[in-house]
Amino acid sequence: MEIEQTPLSGVVILTPPRFRDHRGSFSESWNRQRLADLGIDIDFVQDNHSLSHEAGTLRGLHFQTPPHAQAKLVRCGRGALFDVAVDIRHGSPTYGHWVGVELSFDDGRQLLVPEGFLHGFVTRQADTEIIYKCSNYYAPDCDAAVRYDDPDIGIDWGLEASPVLSEKDAAAPRLRDLPAYFEWEGERD
Repeated sequence: MEIEQTPLSGVVILTPPRFRDHRGSFSESWNRQRLADLGIDIDFVQDNHSLSHEAGTLRGLHFQTPPHAQAKLVRCGRGALFDVAVDIRHGSPTYGHWVGVELSFDDGRQLLVPEGFLHGFVTRQADTEIIYKCSNYYAPDCDAAVRYDDPDIGIDWGLEASPVLSEKDAAAPRLRDLPAYFEWEGERD
């Protein structure tokens, strides 16, 4: 498993080896023991599968508040997407910063988004499937979101037109209007 660090502490890109032959390909997308040996020890309890019919469908920026916060491991089952994580750990030197990664079925890359981060994606192709593991169960009372176009975050989604949004995402608040749900636990300079 190839692990690539990003500028946001804890957010990593995982690329499992892919074995190809005349029949197609095979990859092991998650192996708890192998990843634990590499310092990633997360107990995933739920798998989600999302299909977006139109290119330019944007979902996010979503998160769950404590006590049901979630880490996510996101991959593309078909098509292509731009996946984003935003640090919302108060006191973090990267608070409000984002990282975006192109994920596709062809490249097999995955984005690990820890607790304390917003998550969202925009599809690059029609009929894109997103498959992701969660470290906690869905809890409607802890479900929350931030505007995808919050100017204080400034994500460049690479959009050429207005995205396809849910009503929830279109009405989401800005980051500055959220309480401090997560605190950074790292060392201060």
